[in-house]
Amino acid sequence: MALTISELARAGGVGVETVRFYQRKGLLHDPQPAKSGAAKGQRHYGEEDVRRLRFVRAAKDAGFILDEIAELLGLDASDDRVRARAMAEARLTHLDEEIARLDRARVSLRRLARECAGGEAGPCPIIAAFEDGECRR
Repeated sequence: MALTISELARAGGVGVETVRFYQRKGLLHDPQPAKSGAAKGQRHYGEEDVRRLRFVRAAKDAGFILDEIAELLGLDASDDRVRARAMAEARLTHLDEEIARLDRARVSLRRLARECAGGEAGPCPIIAAFEDGECRR
């Protein structure tokens, strides 16, 4: 299988610039250009590149940052399940904290929206809360 970068991007469900970005970050291999034929100089990708791109995308969807994804790719080669599990548990802790923060933001915004709907006189409670930094509570 020999895919162009646009075919690889399509197979991985991302854009071409995303593929290039991942290559610059070392998450995807930068293949050598073809040496002969109609596609001389054009880079080609294979099934392993599709697998890695899908891995990166799935790990990002799970909340991992690019440095962690690079480490996971290394763990894939070394079969270090203990480290992979520790990374997943740390990511879960981070996601739980983020969910709690978002829940607090939702409660605050609901309260402010009710206050805003409750009257028309005076400053808007939503704008005032943002100016005062009140929404951080």
